[in-house]
Amino acid sequence: MVQPDTRIPQYRRIYELLRKHILDGVYREGDLLPSENELCRQHQITRPTVRQALSKLAHDGLIHQKQGKGSIVHLVPNDIGILSVSGTTSAIGSKILKTHILRGPEVIPWPEKFIFDLSTVELESGCLYLERIRLVNEMPLFYDISYIANINLPRFCSRTFENKSLFQILRKSYSIDIKGGMQRLKAISAEGQIIDLLKVRKGKPVLYLERKLETSRPNFFIYSSLYCNTETHALSGAF
Repeated sequence: MVQPDTRIPQYRRIYELLRKHILDGVYREGDLLPSENELCRQHQITRPTVRQALSKLAHDGLIHQKQGKGSIVHLVPNDIGILSVSGTTSAIGSKILKTHILRGPEVIPWPEKFIFDLSTVELESGCLYLERIRLVNEMPLFYDISYIANINLPRFCSRTFENKSLFQILRKSYSIDIKGGMQRLKAISAEGQIIDLLKVRKGKPVLYLERKLETSRPNFFIYSSLYCNTETHALSGAF
């Protein structure tokens, strides 16, 4: 039974537990999760609570729910789901993904010529800035710059992001889920620091993305610029 924590809704505690077990390999591709009745008895919760937790797992793409069969684990393929709302850590797996912090998190003014239009409230609140390099099997894959409005995220800058998932920290610590968003993609030639950060040759094509992610908090968005070395990994996903 999951130990109660009054700060977190019951469905989210079960969701986080099952999600962790799936990503850690306790349940593998094609495995059946415990039935709704079993989860109710095990955690002493109601059926609607269990269904809400399972619904979130299905939304994340981690299970398929089939009538008469139950909840079947469905893991992402070997290509990289950077284009999905589940995030890079969920897509790749924390065991082979490493995240190194290059700068931040810190509060800065918003860049003068920003990649998306900002609201007055966002501009007035300032920007939480985080710059990371993400490696798969020790090879640089993403150079990731994140921008978040400095609104009601207490102690954000004191948190450790080294080898941590930004999406998971937002979800677990602030109850903020990623719902979808928009993105622009284009191929550019590697120049300047991109050559060193992604360890590619000068002029080699890299994928550049600009993203605006919608969250479960009204009018609260996460913005990012990403440079991706796709030489050894394909990218996939859907909004």
